[in-house]
Amino acid sequence: MNNIEAFERAASVLVGGVDSPVRAWKGVGGTPLSFVGGRGAYLEDVEGKGYVDYVGSWGPLIVGHSHPQVVRAICERAQRGISFGAPSPLETKLAETIRRTFPSMEKIRFVTSGTEATMTALRLARGATGRSLVVKFAGCYHGHHDGMLVSSGSGSLTLGQPDSAGVLQEVARCTAVVPYNDREAVKALFNARGQDIAAVIVEPWAGNMGLVPPLPGFLEELRNLTAGHGALLIFDEVITGFRTSEGGVQQKKGIRPDLTCLGKIIGGGLPVGAVGGRAEVMDHLAPLGPVYQAGTLAGNPLAMAAGLATLEVLASPGVREKLEDQSAFFAEGLAEAARSCNLPLSVTRLGSVLGLFFSSSVPRNLDEVRATEGNLYPLFFHAMVRRGHLFAPSPFEATFVSLAHDRSVLESTLGAALEVFSELAERRQ
Repeated sequence: MNNIEAFERAASVLVGGVDSPVRAWKGVGGTPLSFVGGRGAYLEDVEGKGYVDYVGSWGPLIVGHSHPQVVRAICERAQRGISFGAPSPLETKLAETIRRTFPSMEKIRFVTSGTEATMTALRLARGATGRSLVVKFAGCYHGHHDGMLVSSGSGSLTLGQPDSAGVLQEVARCTAVVPYNDREAVKALFNARGQDIAAVIVEPWAGNMGLVPPLPGFLEELRNLTAGHGALLIFDEVITGFRTSEGGVQQKKGIRPDLTCLGKIIGGGLPVGAVGGRAEVMDHLAPLGPVYQAGTLAGNPLAMAAGLATLEVLASPGVREKLEDQSAFFAEGLAEAARSCNLPLSVTRLGSVLGLFFSSSVPRNLDEVRATEGNLYPLFFHAMVRRGHLFAPSPFEATFVSLAHDRSVLESTLGAALEVFSELAERRQ
């Protein structure tokens, strides 16, 4: 079976041939690859071809595919039981591990995805404050629940508009959307509606529009405004958690949010999410409080074991330093390769997450991301795939480096990128 046949067969039974839209390659065109295996830094497709993988299952595989310690933990756990639907010491151990790293997460509730984590956080914020309005930022993605599938209206003070069929206007009105990094727009919104705002939710580094960093003072302004108006500040660190300093962006910036959402890495490749924060806020959740949330597979033993094993690998001596060095080498190498070809490329980096923008300057918000030379990304993507290097099939997604991407692997990718950048530079002339 080749990749075309695999996708055609999938399309006959799966909607669009996929179980998540970005996998359909609509952002870059062409037929998606279907994979049958992964080890270390590499993926293998149905045709037996290998690819250096910089998607990493969209972030959780920070130690690489099929890391022996993670695989062993899953197998040992499976032999003792796959799911209990009841309390397990593994939940407590992983929660304690996370709390040591994220002290702001005084109490934690495990769920099964990042979407469920943010959905729970927003319901909790509304329940704890008694308010209805939530503020999000254009270009930040917090899952596919109704209240977050909204786009900005005609101005910074307008409420959100449904961004998907099936999202009711009445629901969208409970979300206000403002530009990322626009402190004045947020202040104006709080001046106008501060008494109605339950929470501000933000990706502290916007990882769903290519990894856009916060401008100096932006996150601090959010902390001050929410505290001053009795609203909650929610950091969505599903992507950034454990990718930079152990305590995420909040540790790096010295900002303590009221609630934090995690996912990806804390499951080690298995489906896990978590919401945690101040105890007095978290205690509004059932069974202690009136805010209901439940999940049959929440705290699943296999996922807890995989997450613990992953975090144990990351805590090993020298591992974080090695990952930081590898990621810095790769980011600098990509920027230098493009520069040598006179191709505009801005590379952002937060620990082992990178953003690639075909632009001479780093964008500050979604409008500036859209203004980059996005037409170059599909050409870059397919040229790299042909050379055996897999990046995200969308110009709006981040690039992930894992512990398995050693210097020789990165150098091979940089060599291929140099060839591709040279080709792209010629096309631009």
